[in-house]
Amino acid sequence: MNAVIIFIMLLIAVGLLLVEIFLIPGISVAGIGGLLFLGGAVYYAYAYVGSTAGFLTLVAAFVMLAVAIIIFIRSKALEKMSLKTDIDSKHDPLEGIELKEGDTGLTCSRLAPMGKIQVRGHVVEAKALDDFIDQDVEVVIIKVQSTNVLVERKAQADPESEISNHSLNN
Repeated sequence: MNAVIIFIMLLIAVGLLLVEIFLIPGISVAGIGGLLFLGGAVYYAYAYVGSTAGFLTLVAAFVMLAVAIIIFIRSKALEKMSLKTDIDSKHDPLEGIELKEGDTGLTCSRLAPMGKIQVRGHVVEAKALDDFIDQDVEVVIIKVQSTNVLVERKAQADPESEISNHSLNN
């Protein structure tokens, strides 16, 4: 009778550990339950049958688990659960939009450093060249990349700075 109890506990432990390894990601109730049943079977064998039976139960548990994993891997069960679809498409967010260096646009959101800008009626993703740019600020496209554009704040002529620059040059 003791051998039957130990064997049933080992079967439940191996089943729960297989569920944990192959079906449920992370540490879950199945894994914890499997370890508890495994420990319970080994404890029961040591406590109620003897130390030799406990040691044999421990070895049998690891052998049963290894054999069960090998059988499960060799079966077609994993192939039935796995995804076989290949993704061969490519998403090009700038497809059909003619953008070139020097085009100006207006930021739709804050560029910190990524955000959205509107250029020629199209909203595209942009990356600020060196600093954060607030919303509703004019920007200039520096470089058109494959999925976004690199921009910087549009330089605005400040009359006072031109006067000071002119006076410095003379």
